[in-house]
Amino acid sequence: MNEERVLALAGVFQGAALAQQLATDGRCDEVAMEASLASVFRIDADSVAGVYGNVTGVRRGLRTLVAQFEDQTRDVAVMRMAITVLRLERNLSRHRGLLDKLQEGIVGAQRQVEHFGLTHPNVSARLAELYSSTLSTLKPRIMVTGTPAQLQQKPVVDRVRAALLASVRSAVLWHQLGGRQWHLLIYRKQCSMLARGLLTGASLDDGG
Repeated sequence: MNEERVLALAGVFQGAALAQQLATDGRCDEVAMEASLASVFRIDADSVAGVYGNVTGVRRGLRTLVAQFEDQTRDVAVMRMAITVLRLERNLSRHRGLLDKLQEGIVGAQRQVEHFGLTHPNVSARLAELYSSTLSTLKPRIMVTGTPAQLQQKPVVDRVRAALLASVRSAVLWHQLGGRQWHLLIYRKQCSMLARGLLTGASLDDGG
């Protein structure tokens, strides 16, 4: 396990945590959401941290990782979602047509980002539609549990799906860096330690 893999994995967990937060409360950590959404469009970043803007962009995910790997604070729903995302990404990699459709859709959504801005509801709706027409057609399905009142609101559901799409984008990166699902079992302590180190570094960079 190395810092780059931990950052990518934090991206996976950040997307899952945001989806859970939205499904439960109808709102989420907006700074983290913006960084996760931006990562979907940063295909050619020159570093792993650059995919999220910088390490601070994935701070929420690093905190979630530490909480998940240090048993007393684990959120079962977030853990289950993150594991499903990793499995879904492996299935996606075997479907060339869907991958192409996903990439084309992201390019199309990029034009909306330029027009409306990253956090505009139209962009979330576009990404959600893309998620539904590609990732939702594969197994395993990502099960989101939350508050029925929130999950009946289209803008909330759109943002949940957009967050999950960002999570899958990080799973692609994690796998490209050599990450494997069994690493989550074998390297829990090491992963948590590296995540803590990255969080400390991010706080120092922020001057706080």
